[in-house]
Amino acid sequence: MWASGAYISIRFKGTFCELNINDELIYGIVHNYLEVKVDDQPAYRIQLKNKENKIELAKNLPAGEHTIVICKNTEFENGYVEIIGFSCEKLLSPPAEQKRKIEFIGDSITCGFGSDESEIKCGDKNAQWYDQHNAYLAYGPLTARTLNAQYHISAVSGIGLIHSCCDKKILMPQVFDKINMSKNEMTWDFNRYQPDVVTVCLGQNDGVQDSAQFCNAYVQFAQTLRSYYPKAKLIFLSSPMANKPLKKALVKYIQAVEREMIKKGDRNVGTYVFTKQSMKGCGSHPSLAEQKEIGNELTSYLKKAMKW
Repeated sequence: MWASGAYISIRFKGTFCELNINDELIYGIVHNYLEVKVDDQPAYRIQLKNKENKIELAKNLPAGEHTIVICKNTEFENGYVEIIGFSCEKLLSPPAEQKRKIEFIGDSITCGFGSDESEIKCGDKNAQWYDQHNAYLAYGPLTARTLNAQYHISAVSGIGLIHSCCDKKILMPQVFDKINMSKNEMTWDFNRYQPDVVTVCLGQNDGVQDSAQFCNAYVQFAQTLRSYYPKAKLIFLSSPMANKPLKKALVKYIQAVEREMIKKGDRNVGTYVFTKQSMKGCGSHPSLAEQKEIGNELTSYLKKAMKW
C-alpha cells in the first residue's frame, strides 16, 4: 500500500490476530505509521520499526467473529507497506464493501499532515516531518466513514495544480494517474475504482496565481477527471488552510471553473468553500480537531449534494 489512507479490512474468528507486514524502509530510515481499529474499540496508532514486522493487532478478545481495519497513516513519500499475511484462528470472508465510493484529491491537508501530536509533539528535537501524519483521521476518511462509503485518497504533500512547493518537481495533473504518485510511477487502472463523487482540494501550494492560467489548468484537469469518471460528481473545494487573500482568490477560481464546466455542458459539478482557516497543527496544518471540523462540513455538504 502506497497511498495515504490506503486500508484493508479483515474478518476473523478467534481471540487474537497478528499481522506480518513489510516496510519499504525507503532511504533506509523512514518507518511508516499505521492506524488499527479492532471491532468498535478506539483506533490506535503504531509505527513500524523494521523492514519485516510481526505485530500483535489484538489479543484476549471474546470468542467469535471480529473485524480489523488497518490503514496507512503516512503517504507516498514514506514508501510502501506490504502486507504478508495474518495469523489468527480462522480468517473469514472479507466484510462487505460499501456501495458508495468517494475519492479525495489534494495535498498535505488531505494526507493528514501535521495533525496528530498524540505521541510526538510539533518541534520535538527528534521529530521527523511525517511523525504527525494521520490519514485515518483526516477529513476525507472521516467523511467517508460517516457517509458509509469507500474512499481513495490521491494526495501528495506540497503538490499543486500548476505550482508545487518545496522544490517538488511534480504537479497533480502529471501524476494523478499513477499508483506511486510521488515518483510518477506505475499507471493506475481507473476501471478498478469508479467513485460516485470526487472532491478536489488544490491551490494551497499554488498560492495566488494568474487567474486565467490557473483556471484554464483547473478546467483541463477537471475534464481529465471527467474522462476517467464519466458518472462522478466533481466537487471543487477551497483550501481549509488558506489565509484571507488566498481564500478570496481560490473562491473566485473554483467558482469560475464550475461555471466553465457548466458552459461546456457538464452540470455534474459543484463547489464548496470551507468556513474557517484551520492551522493549529504542526507546520500550520489542521489539527486532528480541525480535521474533524473540516470533515463535518464536507459531510453535511455531500449529504445534500449526493442525496445521501
